[in-house]
Amino acid sequence: MIDIKIVREKPDVVKENIKKKFQNEKLPLVDEVITLDKEMREVKVRGDELRASRNEKSALIGKLMREGKKDEAMKIRDEVSGYGDEIDALSKREEELNEEIKKRMMVIPNIMDPSVPIGEDDSKNVENERFGEPMVPSFEVPYHADICARLGGLDKESAGRTSGNGFYYLIGDVARLHSAMLSYARDFMIDKGFTYVIPPFMIRSDVVNGVMSFAEMEDMMYKIEGEDLYLIGTSEHSMIGRFKGQLIKEEELPITLTSYSPCFRKEVGAHGIEERGLYRVHQFEKEEMIVLCKPEEGMDWYNKMWKYTVEFFRSLDIPVRTLECCSGDLADLKVKSCDVEAWSPRQKKYFEVGSCSILGDAQARRLGIRMKTKNGNEYLTTLNNTVLATPRGLIAFLENNVNEDGSVNIPEVLRPYMGGKEKLVTKN
Repeated sequence: MIDIKIVREKPDVVKENIKKKFQNEKLPLVDEVITLDKEMREVKVRGDELRASRNEKSALIGKLMREGKKDEAMKIRDEVSGYGDEIDALSKREEELNEEIKKRMMVIPNIMDPSVPIGEDDSKNVENERFGEPMVPSFEVPYHADICARLGGLDKESAGRTSGNGFYYLIGDVARLHSAMLSYARDFMIDKGFTYVIPPFMIRSDVVNGVMSFAEMEDMMYKIEGEDLYLIGTSEHSMIGRFKGQLIKEEELPITLTSYSPCFRKEVGAHGIEERGLYRVHQFEKEEMIVLCKPEEGMDWYNKMWKYTVEFFRSLDIPVRTLECCSGDLADLKVKSCDVEAWSPRQKKYFEVGSCSILGDAQARRLGIRMKTKNGNEYLTTLNNTVLATPRGLIAFLENNVNEDGSVNIPEVLRPYMGGKEKLVTKN
């Protein structure tokens, strides 16, 4: 949610930003907000005037009564008695107008950074940089589900019976490798100076509305029936929600946190749920990083954060690239975002394994998170980034470390988490 002052003072900027996001259906909202805001301020001024007048005349009534001028005092009291109903009506109208303004402001997209490329959808995202040589081995790389099967590590058929499509069992060495990658991701971020957190895996609707748009919520999140609780789609939601309504001292910033959680997603959309593999599933696990900082430090942290993810994947011998998200692919709360994509030697192309985003003060404004400065209280900047989301990260690892005989090499950084194993071997 952007500052309403921007809508009042620079409506053309807000409208141009909407056009660049190819959301022209939202253009009328800007004028509607301006009209409603004008009425609300008039209502507020009138209400404040009446309250001030009532207070002033109430004091005068007391003075007249003490002076024995009862008739004059009663005349003024009769006049003041009519103020109450109008003040109540004005207060009710102000509340209604506030709600109507908020409803519209919640769907007006955040102002993008000028560096964001303009494009209608993710097909117009722009490659920034590649890290590591994308190699294709001399043998045909198996499908990741087949690599797992040869290692005795995947059972989707049983998961289909217990839970339905989009779920899976990981078994044995594959399950251990999955956990090893997450443990390594945790320690990798701790070594970068981030504080490790395990957050709640369910959050209330007011937190959901604070961290994401309504459309995203409907497409992503599972609601707990009969309760005001949602299963998180990423730990960023509860991590940012932790600071809801808080006033943070400027000297305590930046706050740098890394969190583990399971994640639950409907995966609604044209892509659907994958029948056989692990690309799109309803349940996965993730190591996340979030930062709360001063606005002027936001872009510096943005660039640090995506570089951490690149460094993490390169330490696992996985080539990656960064892809700048274009305007049409940028979620409404985001100022700027880039995806980290891993190389798939089987598909001979890159696929997304993480995303880094700076949201300006959008989440902070929705959740009431401010910093206390010498110049007063100000909204701060929030950022989030994926360290590792698996099984996506597991797929990238298996494809880039599998051998022709089906065995899988374990890089040195993972061996302490795998009991010293240097290689996983196939099962008969």
